[in-house]
Amino acid sequence: MSNVKWGTPQSLRALLCDLVSWQSRTLTDGELEFAYLVKSKLMELDYFKENPSYTALHDAGLGRNVVTALYKNPDVAETIVLISHFDTVHTEEYGDLEPLAFQPEELTKMLKDRSDELPEEARIDLDSGKYLFGRGTMDMKAGLALQMALIEKASIEKWPINLLLVTVPDEEVNSAGMRAAVPELVRLQKEHQLTYKLFLNSEPTFSQEPGDPNYYIYSGTIGKIMPAVLFYGKETHVGEPMSGMTANFMASFLTQHMEWNPLFRESDLGENTPLPVSLQQKDLKMEYSTQTPYRAAALYNVFLMKRSAAEVMDIFTKVAWKAAKACNEAYLQICESEGVRPVGKVNVLRYEELLQHAEKKLGGEAISKIKSNALANTNWDDREKSIRIVDSLMIQCQELGPTMVLLYAPPYYPAVNTSKNPLVIKAIDLMKKTGIEQFNLEVNQIHYFNGICDLSYVSYEDEAEGWTTFEKNTPVWGDTYSIPFAEMKQLQAPVLNVGPFGKDAHKRTERLHIESAFVQLPVMLETLVRSLFSEIVPYCDKRQIS
Repeated sequence: MSNVKWGTPQSLRALLCDLVSWQSRTLTDGELEFAYLVKSKLMELDYFKENPSYTALHDAGLGRNVVTALYKNPDVAETIVLISHFDTVHTEEYGDLEPLAFQPEELTKMLKDRSDELPEEARIDLDSGKYLFGRGTMDMKAGLALQMALIEKASIEKWPINLLLVTVPDEEVNSAGMRAAVPELVRLQKEHQLTYKLFLNSEPTFSQEPGDPNYYIYSGTIGKIMPAVLFYGKETHVGEPMSGMTANFMASFLTQHMEWNPLFRESDLGENTPLPVSLQQKDLKMEYSTQTPYRAAALYNVFLMKRSAAEVMDIFTKVAWKAAKACNEAYLQICESEGVRPVGKVNVLRYEELLQHAEKKLGGEAISKIKSNALANTNWDDREKSIRIVDSLMIQCQELGPTMVLLYAPPYYPAVNTSKNPLVIKAIDLMKKTGIEQFNLEVNQIHYFNGICDLSYVSYEDEAEGWTTFEKNTPVWGDTYSIPFAEMKQLQAPVLNVGPFGKDAHKRTERLHIESAFVQLPVMLETLVRSLFSEIVPYCDKRQIS
Protein backbone atom coordinates (compact mmCIF):
# COMPACT_ATOMS: atom_id res chain seq x y z
CA MET A 1 0.00 0.00 0.00
CA SER A 2 2.54 2.55 -1.20
CA ASN A 3 -0.11 5.27 -1.44
CA VAL A 4 -0.94 5.17 2.26
CA LYS A 5 0.23 8.36 3.98
CA TRP A 6 -0.58 7.44 7.57
CA GLY A 7 -0.23 3.66 7.60
CA THR A 8 2.86 3.26 9.81
CA PRO A 9 3.55 4.18 13.45
CA GLN A 10 6.10 6.74 12.28
CA SER A 11 3.78 8.48 9.81
CA LEU A 12 0.91 8.44 12.28
CA ARG A 13 3.15 10.05 14.90
CA ALA A 14 4.15 12.72 12.40
CA LEU A 15 0.49 13.38 11.61
CA LEU A 16 -0.27 13.78 15.30
CA CYS A 17 2.60 16.25 15.72
CA ASP A 18 1.22 18.27 12.79
CA LEU A 19 -2.25 18.35 14.35
CA VAL A 20 -0.86 19.35 17.75
CA SER A 21 1.33 22.09 16.23
CA TRP A 22 -1.84 23.73 14.91
CA GLN A 23 -2.65 25.10 18.32
CA SER A 24 -6.39 25.25 18.80
CA ARG A 25 -7.12 26.41 22.32
CA THR A 26 -10.83 26.95 22.85
CA LEU A 27 -12.03 30.44 21.90
CA THR A 28 -8.77 31.48 20.19
CA ASP A 29 -7.92 32.22 16.57
CA GLY A 30 -6.16 28.85 16.44
CA GLU A 31 -9.47 27.10 16.98
CA LEU A 32 -10.92 29.02 14.02
CA GLU A 33 -8.01 28.14 11.74
CA PHE A 34 -7.77 24.46 12.68
CA ALA A 35 -10.88 23.41 10.74
CA TYR A 36 -9.45 24.80 7.50
CA LEU A 37 -6.07 23.17 8.13
CA VAL A 38 -7.50 19.72 8.85
CA LYS A 39 -9.81 19.93 5.82
CA SER A 40 -6.79 20.83 3.70
CA LYS A 41 -4.91 17.84 5.15
CA LEU A 42 -7.81 15.52 4.29
CA MET A 43 -7.87 16.93 0.77
CA GLU A 44 -4.36 15.52 0.27
CA LEU A 45 -5.94 12.07 0.12
CA ASP A 46 -6.70 10.77 -3.38
CA TYR A 47 -10.25 9.90 -2.41
CA PHE A 48 -11.14 13.47 -1.46
CA LYS A 49 -9.29 14.86 -4.47
CA GLU A 50 -11.67 12.77 -6.57
CA ASN A 51 -14.69 13.53 -4.34
CA PRO A 52 -14.06 17.05 -3.00
CA SER A 53 -17.72 17.57 -2.05
CA TYR A 54 -17.47 14.73 0.48
CA THR A 55 -15.45 16.87 2.87
CA ALA A 56 -17.00 20.08 4.15
CA LEU A 57 -17.08 22.78 6.82
CA HIS A 58 -20.22 23.55 8.82
CA ASP A 59 -20.80 26.72 10.86
CA ALA A 60 -20.53 26.23 14.63
CA GLY A 61 -20.81 29.90 15.62
CA LEU A 62 -18.21 32.56 16.49
CA GLY A 63 -16.27 31.80 13.29
CA ARG A 64 -15.71 28.17 14.24
CA ASN A 65 -16.46 25.20 12.02
CA VAL A 66 -17.24 21.50 12.25
CA VAL A 67 -15.33 19.39 9.70
CA THR A 68 -16.98 16.37 8.09
CA ALA A 69 -15.37 13.88 5.72
CA LEU A 70 -17.36 11.02 4.21
CA TYR A 71 -15.90 7.89 2.70
CA LYS A 72 -18.88 6.43 0.86
CA ASN A 73 -19.10 2.99 -0.65
CA PRO A 74 -21.86 3.13 -3.29
CA ASP A 75 -23.09 -0.38 -2.51
CA VAL A 76 -23.87 -0.03 1.22
CA ALA A 77 -25.88 2.21 3.51
CA GLU A 78 -24.42 1.15 6.88
CA THR A 79 -22.22 3.88 8.30
CA ILE A 80 -19.90 4.33 11.25
CA VAL A 81 -19.67 7.91 12.50
CA LEU A 82 -16.17 8.75 13.78
CA ILE A 83 -16.43 11.53 16.38
CA SER A 84 -13.62 13.67 17.78
CA HIS A 85 -12.94 17.20 18.99
CA PHE A 86 -9.98 19.36 18.04
CA ASP A 87 -10.01 22.15 20.62
CA THR A 88 -7.73 22.02 23.63
CA VAL A 89 -7.63 23.74 26.99
CA HIS A 90 -5.19 26.57 27.56
CA THR A 91 -1.51 26.32 28.41
CA GLU A 92 -0.56 28.85 31.12
CA GLU A 93 0.57 26.07 33.45
CA TYR A 94 3.54 25.32 31.17
CA GLY A 95 5.23 28.50 32.38
CA ASP A 96 8.39 29.31 30.43
CA LEU A 97 7.89 26.10 28.43
CA GLU A 98 4.58 27.36 27.04
CA PRO A 99 6.08 28.05 23.54
CA LEU A 100 6.82 24.30 23.33
CA ALA A 101 3.43 23.11 24.59
CA PHE A 102 2.33 22.41 21.01
CA GLN A 103 5.65 20.91 19.86
CA PRO A 104 5.54 17.37 21.34
CA GLU A 105 8.93 16.14 20.14
CA GLU A 106 10.76 19.28 21.29
CA LEU A 107 8.86 19.50 24.57
CA THR A 108 9.55 15.87 25.43
CA LYS A 109 13.28 16.41 24.79
CA MET A 110 13.35 19.64 26.79
CA LEU A 111 11.60 18.04 29.77
CA LYS A 112 14.41 15.48 30.01
CA ASP A 113 16.75 18.32 30.99
CA ARG A 114 14.27 19.48 33.63
CA SER A 115 12.83 16.19 34.85
CA ASP A 116 13.46 17.20 38.46
CA GLU A 117 10.57 19.68 38.08
CA LEU A 118 8.08 16.91 37.33
CA PRO A 119 5.99 14.79 39.71
CA GLU A 120 7.48 11.35 40.32
CA GLU A 121 5.07 9.40 38.10
CA ALA A 122 5.54 11.81 35.18
CA ARG A 123 9.31 11.69 35.62
CA ILE A 124 9.30 7.88 35.52
CA ASP A 125 7.15 7.94 32.36
CA LEU A 126 9.45 10.50 30.74
CA ASP A 127 12.55 8.45 31.51
CA SER A 128 10.91 5.33 30.09
CA GLY A 129 10.76 6.87 26.61
CA LYS A 130 7.25 5.47 26.18
CA TYR A 131 5.38 8.78 26.30
CA LEU A 132 5.01 11.87 24.13
CA PHE A 133 4.26 15.06 26.08
CA GLY A 134 2.30 18.11 24.96
CA ARG A 135 -1.05 19.85 24.97
CA GLY A 136 -3.56 17.91 22.92
CA THR A 137 -1.42 14.80 22.48
CA MET A 138 -3.76 12.83 24.72
CA ASP A 139 -6.92 14.97 24.72
CA MET A 140 -7.63 14.37 21.96
CA LYS A 141 -5.72 14.90 18.74
CA ALA A 142 -4.35 11.36 18.82
CA GLY A 143 -7.93 10.15 18.46
CA LEU A 144 -8.46 12.42 15.46
CA ALA A 145 -5.22 11.22 13.86
CA LEU A 146 -6.28 7.59 14.29
CA GLN A 147 -9.64 8.29 12.69
CA MET A 148 -8.05 10.12 9.76
CA ALA A 149 -5.77 7.13 9.19
CA LEU A 150 -8.75 4.80 9.35
CA ILE A 151 -10.75 6.71 6.76
CA GLU A 152 -7.68 6.89 4.50
CA LYS A 153 -7.18 3.12 4.55
CA ALA A 154 -10.87 2.43 4.01
CA SER A 155 -10.90 4.68 0.95
CA ILE A 156 -7.79 3.07 -0.58
CA GLU A 157 -8.91 -0.51 0.05
CA LYS A 158 -12.53 0.32 -0.84
CA TRP A 159 -13.98 -1.22 2.30
CA PRO A 160 -17.67 -2.13 1.95
CA ILE A 161 -18.66 0.40 4.59
CA ASN A 162 -19.26 4.11 4.94
CA LEU A 163 -17.15 6.10 7.37
CA LEU A 164 -18.22 9.62 8.32
CA LEU A 165 -15.55 11.57 10.18
CA VAL A 166 -16.91 14.42 12.32
CA THR A 167 -14.39 16.56 14.18
CA VAL A 168 -15.66 19.53 16.16
CA PRO A 169 -14.51 22.67 17.98
CA ASP A 170 -15.47 23.69 21.51
CA GLU A 171 -15.86 20.41 23.31
CA GLU A 172 -13.96 21.74 26.30
CA VAL A 173 -16.37 24.56 27.23
CA ASN A 174 -19.92 24.28 25.88
CA SER A 175 -19.78 21.55 23.19
CA ALA A 176 -21.01 24.13 20.69
CA GLY A 177 -19.29 22.12 17.96
CA MET A 178 -21.15 18.88 18.56
CA ARG A 179 -24.44 20.65 19.11
CA ALA A 180 -23.95 22.29 15.69
CA ALA A 181 -22.94 18.95 14.16
CA VAL A 182 -26.14 17.14 15.13
CA PRO A 183 -28.42 18.76 12.50
CA GLU A 184 -25.70 18.17 9.90
CA LEU A 185 -25.58 14.48 10.82
CA VAL A 186 -29.34 14.28 10.27
CA ARG A 187 -29.04 16.12 6.94
CA LEU A 188 -26.13 13.99 5.69
CA GLN A 189 -28.00 10.84 6.67
CA LYS A 190 -30.90 11.83 4.43
CA GLU A 191 -28.81 13.28 1.62
CA HIS A 192 -26.63 10.19 1.23
CA GLN A 193 -29.21 7.63 2.41
CA LEU A 194 -26.98 6.46 5.25
CA THR A 195 -27.88 4.05 8.02
CA TYR A 196 -25.93 4.94 11.15
CA LYS A 197 -24.70 1.72 12.72
CA LEU A 198 -22.32 3.02 15.41
CA PHE A 199 -21.15 6.32 16.86
CA LEU A 200 -17.48 5.72 17.59
CA ASN A 201 -15.52 8.25 19.61
CA SER A 202 -11.79 7.98 20.29
CA GLU A 203 -11.40 10.04 23.45
CA PRO A 204 -8.43 8.73 25.46
CA THR A 205 -8.57 6.37 28.38
CA PHE A 206 -8.99 8.31 31.63
CA SER A 207 -7.63 6.95 34.90
CA GLN A 208 -10.19 5.87 37.45
CA GLU A 209 -7.83 7.02 40.20
CA PRO A 210 -4.31 8.53 40.42
CA GLY A 211 -1.70 6.09 39.15
CA ASP A 212 -4.25 3.79 37.51
CA PRO A 213 -2.38 1.87 34.75
CA ASN A 214 -5.39 0.08 33.27
CA TYR A 215 -6.70 0.45 29.73
CA TYR A 216 -10.42 1.14 29.33
CA ILE A 217 -13.02 1.33 26.62
CA TYR A 218 -16.43 2.86 27.23
CA SER A 219 -19.94 1.88 26.22
CA GLY A 220 -21.55 5.13 27.32
CA THR A 221 -20.81 8.55 28.71
CA ILE A 222 -21.80 10.20 31.97
CA GLY A 223 -24.12 13.19 31.87
CA LYS A 224 -23.68 16.59 33.51
CA ILE A 225 -26.17 19.30 34.35
CA MET A 226 -25.71 22.54 36.28
CA PRO A 227 -28.47 23.63 38.65
CA ALA A 228 -27.94 27.26 39.61
CA VAL A 229 -29.60 29.73 41.94
CA LEU A 230 -29.94 33.46 42.41
CA PHE A 231 -30.30 34.43 46.05
CA TYR A 232 -32.23 37.67 46.45
CA GLY A 233 -32.36 39.07 49.99
CA LYS A 234 -33.01 42.53 51.43
CA GLU A 235 -30.43 45.32 51.34
CA THR A 236 -29.45 47.40 54.36
CA HIS A 237 -26.60 49.45 55.79
CA VAL A 238 -23.97 47.43 57.59
CA GLY A 239 -24.70 49.56 60.68
CA GLU A 240 -28.30 48.24 60.73
CA PRO A 241 -27.75 44.56 59.91
CA MET A 242 -31.12 43.35 61.17
CA SER A 243 -32.97 45.66 58.79
CA GLY A 244 -32.08 43.38 55.90
CA MET A 245 -31.02 39.86 54.98
CA THR A 246 -27.78 39.12 53.15
CA ALA A 247 -27.82 36.82 50.17
CA ASN A 248 -24.69 35.23 51.58
CA PHE A 249 -26.60 34.11 54.65
CA MET A 250 -29.20 32.45 52.41
CA ALA A 251 -26.56 30.91 50.15
CA SER A 252 -24.75 29.28 53.04
CA PHE A 253 -27.76 27.09 53.78
CA LEU A 254 -28.37 25.87 50.23
CA THR A 255 -24.71 25.19 49.53
CA GLN A 256 -24.45 23.08 52.69
CA HIS A 257 -27.50 21.13 51.55
CA MET A 258 -26.16 20.70 47.99
CA GLU A 259 -22.50 19.81 48.55
CA TRP A 260 -21.99 16.01 48.55
CA ASN A 261 -25.76 15.43 48.78
CA PRO A 262 -26.39 11.70 48.15
CA LEU A 263 -29.90 12.45 46.82
CA PHE A 264 -28.25 13.36 43.53
CA ARG A 265 -26.14 10.21 43.32
CA GLU A 266 -27.13 7.66 40.69
CA SER A 267 -26.01 4.04 40.33
CA ASP A 268 -26.19 1.94 37.18
CA LEU A 269 -24.44 -1.21 36.04
CA GLY A 270 -22.27 -1.20 39.15
CA GLU A 271 -21.02 2.36 38.64
CA ASN A 272 -21.86 5.51 40.61
CA THR A 273 -21.96 9.19 39.78
CA PRO A 274 -19.65 11.46 41.78
CA LEU A 275 -21.46 13.52 44.42
CA PRO A 276 -22.48 17.11 43.59
CA VAL A 277 -20.28 20.08 44.50
CA SER A 278 -20.49 23.83 44.04
CA LEU A 279 -18.57 25.19 41.07
CA GLN A 280 -19.07 28.84 41.92
CA GLN A 281 -20.56 30.94 44.71
CA LYS A 282 -20.35 34.72 44.79
CA ASP A 283 -22.25 37.86 45.65
CA LEU A 284 -23.10 40.20 42.78
CA LYS A 285 -21.79 43.45 44.21
CA MET A 286 -19.53 45.02 41.62
CA GLU A 287 -17.71 47.24 44.14
CA TYR A 288 -17.01 47.60 47.85
CA SER A 289 -19.48 49.59 49.92
CA THR A 290 -21.14 49.47 53.34
CA GLN A 291 -24.38 48.25 51.76
CA THR A 292 -24.82 44.59 52.59
CA PRO A 293 -24.68 42.11 49.69
CA TYR A 294 -28.31 41.24 49.03
CA ARG A 295 -27.84 39.39 45.70
CA ALA A 296 -25.67 36.33 45.24
CA ALA A 297 -25.45 33.34 42.94
CA ALA A 298 -24.20 29.76 42.99
CA LEU A 299 -23.61 27.03 40.42
CA TYR A 300 -23.70 23.34 41.32
CA ASN A 301 -22.35 20.40 39.34
CA VAL A 302 -24.59 17.34 39.14
CA PHE A 303 -23.65 14.18 37.22
CA LEU A 304 -26.30 12.01 35.56
CA MET A 305 -26.85 8.45 34.43
CA LYS A 306 -30.57 7.89 33.98
CA ARG A 307 -32.24 11.04 35.23
CA SER A 308 -33.68 13.74 33.01
CA ALA A 309 -33.48 17.50 33.52
CA ALA A 310 -37.02 17.40 34.91
CA GLU A 311 -36.12 14.81 37.55
CA VAL A 312 -33.01 16.72 38.65
CA MET A 313 -34.98 19.97 38.93
CA ASP A 314 -37.56 18.22 41.10
CA ILE A 315 -34.83 17.02 43.48
CA PHE A 316 -33.14 20.43 43.41
CA THR A 317 -36.43 22.11 44.30
CA LYS A 318 -37.00 19.80 47.28
CA VAL A 319 -33.46 20.38 48.54
CA ALA A 320 -33.87 24.15 48.12
CA TRP A 321 -37.11 24.14 50.14
CA LYS A 322 -35.38 22.14 52.87
CA ALA A 323 -32.53 24.68 52.89
CA ALA A 324 -35.00 27.57 52.94
CA LYS A 325 -36.78 26.03 55.91
CA ALA A 326 -33.48 25.73 57.81
CA CYS A 327 -32.57 29.28 56.82
CA ASN A 328 -35.92 30.66 58.01
CA GLU A 329 -35.72 28.82 61.32
CA ALA A 330 -32.22 30.12 62.02
CA TYR A 331 -33.22 33.63 60.98
CA LEU A 332 -36.32 33.69 63.21
CA GLN A 333 -34.24 32.60 66.20
CA ILE A 334 -31.86 35.51 65.62
CA CYS A 335 -34.78 37.95 65.21
CA GLU A 336 -36.31 36.73 68.48
CA SER A 337 -33.04 37.04 70.37
CA GLU A 338 -32.48 40.52 68.97
CA GLY A 339 -36.10 41.59 69.52
CA VAL A 340 -36.70 42.68 65.91
CA ARG A 341 -39.37 41.91 63.34
CA PRO A 342 -38.34 39.67 60.42
CA VAL A 343 -38.00 41.38 57.03
CA GLY A 344 -39.63 38.37 55.38
CA LYS A 345 -39.58 34.66 54.86
CA VAL A 346 -37.25 33.03 52.34
CA ASN A 347 -39.21 31.63 49.41
CA VAL A 348 -38.21 29.26 46.57
CA LEU A 349 -39.13 29.87 42.92
CA ARG A 350 -38.17 28.26 39.65
CA TYR A 351 -37.07 30.59 36.86
CA GLU A 352 -40.16 29.69 34.83
CA GLU A 353 -42.35 30.87 37.74
CA LEU A 354 -40.42 34.14 38.04
CA LEU A 355 -40.78 34.67 34.29
CA GLN A 356 -44.55 34.16 34.42
CA HIS A 357 -44.85 36.69 37.25
CA ALA A 358 -42.63 39.20 35.44
CA GLU A 359 -44.58 38.87 32.19
CA LYS A 360 -47.80 39.76 33.99
CA LYS A 361 -46.21 42.67 35.83
CA LEU A 362 -43.83 44.11 33.24
CA GLY A 363 -45.00 42.83 29.86
CA GLY A 364 -43.14 40.98 27.14
CA GLU A 365 -41.39 44.05 25.71
CA ALA A 366 -39.75 44.93 29.02
CA ILE A 367 -38.58 41.35 29.52
CA SER A 368 -37.11 41.25 26.01
CA LYS A 369 -35.15 44.41 26.79
CA ILE A 370 -33.85 42.96 30.07
CA LYS A 371 -32.68 39.84 28.24
CA SER A 372 -31.13 41.70 25.33
CA ASN A 373 -29.15 43.97 27.66
CA ALA A 374 -27.62 40.95 29.42
CA LEU A 375 -27.02 39.03 26.20
CA ALA A 376 -25.22 42.02 24.66
CA ASN A 377 -22.50 42.02 27.33
CA THR A 378 -19.51 40.39 25.62
CA ASN A 379 -17.61 40.11 28.91
CA TRP A 380 -20.13 37.61 30.28
CA ASP A 381 -20.29 33.94 29.32
CA ASP A 382 -23.56 32.00 29.15
CA ARG A 383 -23.45 31.20 32.87
CA GLU A 384 -23.01 34.84 33.87
CA LYS A 385 -25.66 35.98 31.39
CA SER A 386 -28.10 33.46 32.85
CA ILE A 387 -27.53 34.77 36.37
CA ARG A 388 -27.74 38.41 35.31
CA ILE A 389 -31.04 37.92 33.48
CA VAL A 390 -32.59 36.47 36.63
CA ASP A 391 -31.00 39.20 38.73
CA SER A 392 -32.46 41.96 36.53
CA LEU A 393 -35.90 40.37 36.64
CA MET A 394 -35.80 40.10 40.44
CA ILE A 395 -34.78 43.75 40.78
CA GLN A 396 -38.04 44.56 38.98
CA CYS A 397 -39.99 42.02 41.07
CA GLN A 398 -38.65 42.64 44.57
CA GLU A 399 -42.02 41.82 46.07
CA LEU A 400 -41.09 38.16 45.56
CA GLY A 401 -38.08 38.43 47.86
CA PRO A 402 -36.36 37.25 49.86
CA THR A 403 -36.18 34.22 47.61
CA MET A 404 -34.02 31.57 46.01
CA VAL A 405 -34.64 31.51 42.25
CA LEU A 406 -33.70 28.13 40.79
CA LEU A 407 -32.49 27.84 37.21
CA TYR A 408 -30.26 25.88 34.88
CA ALA A 409 -27.01 27.26 33.52
CA PRO A 410 -25.23 25.81 30.47
CA PRO A 411 -23.81 23.41 29.55
CA TYR A 412 -25.97 20.31 29.72
CA TYR A 413 -24.65 16.89 28.70
CA PRO A 414 -27.30 14.14 28.69
CA ALA A 415 -26.03 10.72 29.75
CA VAL A 416 -25.92 7.97 27.12
CA ASN A 417 -25.42 4.26 27.65
CA THR A 418 -25.67 1.36 25.19
CA SER A 419 -23.90 -1.34 27.19
CA LYS A 420 -26.73 -3.82 26.61
CA ASN A 421 -26.81 -3.36 22.84
CA PRO A 422 -25.88 -6.65 21.09
CA LEU A 423 -23.50 -4.90 18.69
CA VAL A 424 -21.69 -3.22 21.59
CA ILE A 425 -21.46 -6.46 23.58
CA LYS A 426 -19.93 -8.18 20.55
CA ALA A 427 -17.55 -5.27 19.89
CA ILE A 428 -16.29 -5.16 23.48
CA ASP A 429 -15.68 -8.92 23.51
CA LEU A 430 -13.71 -8.51 20.28
CA MET A 431 -11.63 -5.65 21.71
CA LYS A 432 -10.81 -7.74 24.79
CA LYS A 433 -9.81 -10.69 22.61
CA THR A 434 -7.73 -8.52 20.26
CA GLY A 435 -5.97 -6.79 23.13
CA ILE A 436 -4.89 -10.03 24.80
CA GLU A 437 -4.07 -12.07 21.68
CA GLN A 438 -2.12 -9.44 19.79
CA PHE A 439 -0.64 -7.19 22.48
CA ASN A 440 -1.06 -9.00 25.81
CA LEU A 441 -3.16 -5.96 26.73
CA GLU A 442 -6.04 -6.36 29.16
CA VAL A 443 -9.00 -4.31 27.95
CA ASN A 444 -11.48 -3.24 30.65
CA GLN A 445 -15.01 -2.01 30.04
CA ILE A 446 -16.50 1.02 31.75
CA HIS A 447 -20.18 1.74 31.19
CA TYR A 448 -20.00 5.52 31.59
CA PHE A 449 -17.04 7.55 30.29
CA ASN A 450 -16.12 9.76 33.24
CA GLY A 451 -14.49 12.58 31.28
CA ILE A 452 -17.71 13.97 29.70
CA CYS A 453 -17.74 13.87 25.91
CA ASP A 454 -19.63 14.67 22.71
CA LEU A 455 -21.36 11.28 22.59
CA SER A 456 -23.91 12.94 24.91
CA TYR A 457 -25.58 14.46 21.85
CA VAL A 458 -26.46 11.26 20.00
CA SER A 459 -28.73 8.31 20.83
CA TYR A 460 -30.86 10.58 23.01
CA GLU A 461 -33.80 8.95 24.78
CA ASP A 462 -36.38 10.87 26.79
CA GLU A 463 -39.88 9.56 26.31
CA ALA A 464 -41.30 11.89 28.96
CA GLU A 465 -39.64 14.89 27.29
CA GLY A 466 -38.00 15.92 30.55
CA TRP A 467 -35.74 18.17 28.50
CA THR A 468 -38.56 20.74 28.29
CA THR A 469 -37.86 21.57 31.94
CA PHE A 470 -34.34 22.50 30.89
CA GLU A 471 -35.67 24.78 28.15
CA LYS A 472 -38.12 26.55 30.47
CA ASN A 473 -35.57 27.14 33.23
CA THR A 474 -32.51 28.16 31.22
CA PRO A 475 -32.58 31.96 30.82
CA VAL A 476 -30.34 32.03 27.72
CA TRP A 477 -32.22 29.21 25.98
CA GLY A 478 -32.81 29.93 22.29
CA ASP A 479 -30.57 33.02 22.34
CA THR A 480 -26.97 32.06 23.05
CA TYR A 481 -27.49 28.41 23.99
CA SER A 482 -29.67 25.58 22.72
CA ILE A 483 -29.56 21.81 22.32
CA PRO A 484 -31.07 20.12 19.25
CA PHE A 485 -33.07 17.55 21.25
CA ALA A 486 -35.46 16.69 18.38
CA GLU A 487 -32.59 15.96 15.97
CA MET A 488 -30.68 14.04 18.65
CA LYS A 489 -33.63 11.66 18.97
CA GLN A 490 -33.27 10.89 15.24
CA LEU A 491 -29.65 9.76 15.68
CA GLN A 492 -30.37 6.35 17.13
CA ALA A 493 -27.38 4.00 17.07
CA PRO A 494 -25.17 2.54 19.81
CA VAL A 495 -22.16 4.44 21.11
CA LEU A 496 -18.66 3.27 21.87
CA ASN A 497 -15.44 5.02 22.88
CA VAL A 498 -12.16 3.35 21.95
CA GLY A 499 -9.12 5.59 22.23
CA PRO A 500 -5.45 5.60 23.18
CA PHE A 501 -3.94 5.46 26.66
CA GLY A 502 -2.57 8.66 28.15
CA LYS A 503 -2.22 10.53 31.41
CA ASP A 504 -2.80 13.94 32.97
CA ALA A 505 -5.28 15.54 30.59
CA HIS A 506 -5.50 19.31 31.20
CA LYS A 507 -2.22 19.27 33.14
CA ARG A 508 1.30 20.45 32.35
CA THR A 509 2.30 16.79 32.24
CA GLU A 510 -0.33 15.73 29.66
CA ARG A 511 1.19 12.82 27.77
CA LEU A 512 0.33 10.07 25.30
CA HIS A 513 1.45 6.44 25.44
CA ILE A 514 3.32 5.96 22.17
CA GLU A 515 2.74 2.23 21.67
CA SER A 516 -0.92 2.51 22.57
CA ALA A 517 -1.56 5.32 20.10
CA PHE A 518 0.59 4.28 17.15
CA VAL A 519 0.80 0.48 17.38
CA GLN A 520 -2.11 -0.95 19.35
CA LEU A 521 -5.01 1.37 18.52
CA PRO A 522 -4.64 1.26 14.71
CA VAL A 523 -5.05 -2.51 14.89
CA MET A 524 -7.87 -2.42 17.41
CA LEU A 525 -9.89 0.22 15.56
CA GLU A 526 -9.48 -1.49 12.19
CA THR A 527 -10.37 -4.86 13.69
CA LEU A 528 -13.48 -3.30 15.22
CA VAL A 529 -14.62 -1.69 11.98
CA ARG A 530 -13.96 -4.79 9.91
CA SER A 531 -15.85 -6.98 12.39
CA LEU A 532 -19.03 -5.01 11.80
CA PHE A 533 -18.88 -6.10 8.18
CA SER A 534 -17.26 -9.49 8.69
CA GLU A 535 -19.57 -11.16 6.18
CA ILE A 536 -17.82 -9.11 3.49
CA VAL A 537 -14.36 -8.38 4.86
CA PRO A 538 -12.48 -11.18 6.67
CA TYR A 539 -11.09 -10.80 10.16
CA CYS A 540 -7.66 -9.19 10.12
CA ASP A 541 -4.67 -9.51 12.38
CA LYS A 542 -1.74 -7.17 12.87
CA ARG A 543 0.26 -8.84 10.11
CA GLN A 544 -2.29 -7.60 7.58
CA ILE A 545 -2.19 -4.05 8.87
CA SER A 546 0.63 -1.89 7.63
